[in-house]
Amino acid sequence: MRNNKFSITVLGSGTSQGVPVIACDCDVCTSDNPKDKRLRSSLLVSLDEENYVIDSGPDFRQQMLREKVKSLRGILYTHEHKDHIAGMDDVRAFNYREKRDMELFCSEDVEMALRREFSYVFLPNTHPGIPKVNLNRINNEPFYLLNEKVIPIQVMHHKMPVFGFRIRDFVYITDAKTISEIEREKVRGTKIMFINSLRLEEHVSHFNLEEALAFIEDVKPEKAYLTHISHLFGKYEDIQKNLPENVFLAYDGLKIDLTIN
Repeated sequence: MRNNKFSITVLGSGTSQGVPVIACDCDVCTSDNPKDKRLRSSLLVSLDEENYVIDSGPDFRQQMLREKVKSLRGILYTHEHKDHIAGMDDVRAFNYREKRDMELFCSEDVEMALRREFSYVFLPNTHPGIPKVNLNRINNEPFYLLNEKVIPIQVMHHKMPVFGFRIRDFVYITDAKTISEIEREKVRGTKIMFINSLRLEEHVSHFNLEEALAFIEDVKPEKAYLTHISHLFGKYEDIQKNLPENVFLAYDGLKIDLTIN
């Protein structure tokens, strides 16, 4: 029987440069509010007594230490950009602790990027200290984490396909600019949704606030959280007070219990 325990923790809610941005003195980057400090976008999913991460970006090690993660079953990848894959080498710590390979769930394009960026992991004669991983190829069809069904949601990041994921009544989508009606149907009826909202101004490959709010209005989740936030968006407090009552700005360390009662 399926265990009902299900929670998520925001590991990072920032865009590719993070917030603060190196050498930037803007009001957001110099803010004293911890909710304005954003690591690269990633999510911890605690599901039926197992932990999974969506994307292992450059801040993966720091995120695992901050949240005191002692066990990790696998990583789901949205796409192959560096801010979503660059920390994969640090799965070694879990290899050593748990004496098992790390399960990686990714598209063919992400697999190619991992093999290119971490070529030493996949060589026939490998060094004993490298990460031990097991690649699980996914496409735009449901797959399973143990007994838990995951529904991929394909969005477009300018011209690059990116996967969002639906687990039960939770949806996580990042790096989206366009989402077809077929893929929107997979989102409808969800209770909690995370969606990227880079800034106020339009961007070539990300939703801005107007586009994110229009998508939320279309698919109608009970609650929506904006993520993948740029320093150009503004301060947390200033943004939050102008959002609809069911829309919230995500922040690093945010925890949500999605347990079925």
